[in-house]
Amino acid sequence: MARAGALSRYQLLASAVAGRPVDVSGAASGEPPWTDGATIFVAAEATASEVVQAIAVQAALLACGSLDPRVLAKLARREATTQRYLALEGHRVLAARDLYLPVVARSLADPLTAERTRSADQSLEIAAGPDDVAPPPVVFGAIHPRKVRWGAIPTSTEARPADPPSRQQVLDELADDTGSDASLDLDMFTVSGGGGAIGKLLKRFLGDARSTRGGEPAGDDATRWGTRSGRRRSTQASRGEATVDPRRVLEGQEPRPIRYPEWDERHQRYRREWCTVRELRAEEDTTSAFPIPDVHALRRPLGRLGMELERKHRQRQGDDIDLDAAVEARVTLVAGGAPDEGLYVDNRRTRRDLSVLVLLDISGSAGEASTTGVTVHEHQRLGAANLTVALHDLGDRVALYGFRSAGRSHVDILPVKRFEAELGETTMRRLAALRPGAYTRLGAAIRHGTMVVDTEGGTARRMLVVVSDGFAYDHGYEADYGEADARRALSEARRRGVACLCLSIGADTDAASLRRVFGTAAHAVVPRADQLPQMVGPLFRSSLRLADAQRRMSLRRERARERLEIERRTA
Repeated sequence: MARAGALSRYQLLASAVAGRPVDVSGAASGEPPWTDGATIFVAAEATASEVVQAIAVQAALLACGSLDPRVLAKLARREATTQRYLALEGHRVLAARDLYLPVVARSLADPLTAERTRSADQSLEIAAGPDDVAPPPVVFGAIHPRKVRWGAIPTSTEARPADPPSRQQVLDELADDTGSDASLDLDMFTVSGGGGAIGKLLKRFLGDARSTRGGEPAGDDATRWGTRSGRRRSTQASRGEATVDPRRVLEGQEPRPIRYPEWDERHQRYRREWCTVRELRAEEDTTSAFPIPDVHALRRPLGRLGMELERKHRQRQGDDIDLDAAVEARVTLVAGGAPDEGLYVDNRRTRRDLSVLVLLDISGSAGEASTTGVTVHEHQRLGAANLTVALHDLGDRVALYGFRSAGRSHVDILPVKRFEAELGETTMRRLAALRPGAYTRLGAAIRHGTMVVDTEGGTARRMLVVVSDGFAYDHGYEADYGEADARRALSEARRRGVACLCLSIGADTDAASLRRVFGTAAHAVVPRADQLPQMVGPLFRSSLRLADAQRRMSLRRERARERLEIERRTA
């Protein structure tokens, strides 16, 4: 049982699920769980499992706008409709907040009921109609429209809670929360110092007194069909990063210049705000469009990259029993029918979870002839087009940018296709209009590409593909200096968890020169664009594997710093 005085330890859980500060207090004896918008009331005599489940339901209702004043006004004095509404909304919000729930609460959601409604308004419409609605489980508690403090509930016109961390971050944070019900009494609910998995997760929602959170929302529109969850990334300036936030603007408008640092190998220091990057509107070739390439051969090696585990129900084999399917099969068998053999839940890597930015070098050196007779630019442009189309067809979020420079104050970036844009004739006309010219300030272009994919990629796995001959040269950016800065920029990208792959297509650059420019980042020389299918599979896998390892290492370092800080503050 949970004593009344011990309920306060669940405040972190309630606040993390709700996305804003929420108190937990004891309810009257025999009273079902409920909330007034600022406090969740649960029975003190309930078990730990029942308390956690009740808090999860009520906090999820708050997080998903189920207790909006406009909705509650229509539920007043309609007890039967309120119960039907709670039954629908309870399953919907639990499914929506599944990533942020303890294990013991995740099994409460009924997927079939959750799929019946997509919003509070739709749940209200169904609840007030004639359709059958199963009564809510007892742990769902109750909704008391007259007791909800409307001032404590954010309406649709008010600021919503801070957005949650990405799926991978949440899974990493809650990795220890996979045990039995006994884990409910562990220090994951400890308030002191913000320790425990839920405490760390709550810091991401509510901020921390020692730091501030900034940045713009990432693009959340899918490159292809449907939408995907966006995410926000902190864009605070740090060593090796841009000193201003590269905010996205409407297509066709030139944004404010962005200043990036540059690594001075000779003095072993950064030159702050040294390079100015401008995103210019890419011109279109109105006479002809670049032909959309046939990428059938390239889709195969890229098909299994960036896949995320997804639960598949009603499978013939799997890791768990699908209870709904098992019950239906039993009923069918008793009725004399032939039951379906799909009785299992299987975890398969079927969901795409990869965003890729292809950064194409359009400097003057790309205009030189290749070993096949055509220019290096033609090979690189075709290779970039092949990668973009293949990844787009697979359902990944993909962007294509060209870059060139004329001194540190004029590093030009030309967006051929942004993440949120569709791949069509406009993209191909822009690609056809690209002409090689000027120089290659490679480090600044890589830093800008990293910032774009990091803030706009919208997925846990992010990748930067640099298509260049590897010749880093500009005014004051020669030889060892430029090569060291390019290596440093790629290292910065990998530290941010962005996978890096550098391809030299059609150029005769030797392996030693590429190694000096690209360092330990995955890189390769591809003689012709049509040879990409034989080479990209292992290169992509290697890059993504290193980036995943880097993210895990960064997470461990972050946790170690938090532990040291807690020990220092409690000493």
